[in-house]
Parts: sequence; structure tokens; C-alpha cells
Amino acid sequence: MELAPMLGALLRRPLRALSSRVAADLAAAGFADLRPSHLVVFQGLDADGSRLTDLAARAHMTKQSMGALVDDLERMGYVERVPDAADGRVKIVRRTGRGWEVERAARASVGAFEAEWAAQIGADRMRGFRSVLEDFAADEADRARSATAPPSPHRPATRPR
Repeated sequence: MELAPMLGALLRRPLRALSSRVAADLAAAGFADLRPSHLVVFQGLDADGSRLTDLAARAHMTKQSMGALVDDLERMGYVERVPDAADGRVKIVRRTGRGWEVERAARASVGAFEAEWAAQIGADRMRGFRSVLEDFAADEADRARSATAPPSPHRPATRPR
């Protein structure tokens, strides 16, 4: 009896293919010093920068592990830490000019990957696939926001189950 692959395995395969493609394309574009683990920093960075704690939460990793990745990227000149205008005790991690070059190269690589998939499975199926993933991402972001938002008189506090 053959078991159907579980959803996690089905999702992991295209993610690995995409990650390998982006890593190869970035190396070819002159960013050979980047490791795949560094890319989670770029994926979580807001356009105007992000706090280290937010980056760690978005990547589902510890602040210490994220800090080590940011330290690497800072040494390599891809990101910098600057004081947060809202709270001078806190640092914001933001891309440098070289970091923005990585962002552009990675987006071009992902765009090419998506175009190849669309050619393989059809544009309508690719749009549908992307739409479902975007819906899941939006739902997850909503859940994360409501889990960290302070209770309000319009929304009762929830307790962990």
C-alpha cells in the first residue's frame, strides 16, 4: 500500500527548488557569500527596516539566531543597524545599497521561477495556486496581529487553551 505524500512534503519540494534556484542565481549575480539561511532576513525585512525581534518572529526563530544572521549580513555589508526613531534604545535593521541589490536580484530570480512554473502548469493554475498561498499568508498575518494586539473593549481578551 502506497501512502500519498503529506501536505508538508508537497509544499517543501517546490520551496527547495525555489530556494536552490534563488541561491544559484544570487551566486551568479555576485552574491556568492550569501547562504540560504541569510535569505530569511531579507524575506522578513520591511522596506524601511525592521526590529530584530520582529524579524525573528516572522522567521519563527530565536532572537539570538536571527541576531547571528544579521551580524553576518552586517559584516558583509548587506544590512545596517540604525537607531529606531520611535525608541532610541532599539535598533532597526535595514538594507544597505548592496542589500537592495540582493533584493532586486532575488525578486528577478523568483519572477523567472514563477514564469517557468506558469509555462509548465498553465497561467490560470499558477494564478490560482498563488492566490491560495496569498490567502493563507494573509490569514496567518491576521492571526499573528490579533495574538499580539492588546485587548480592546471591542475585542475580548483571549486565553491560551
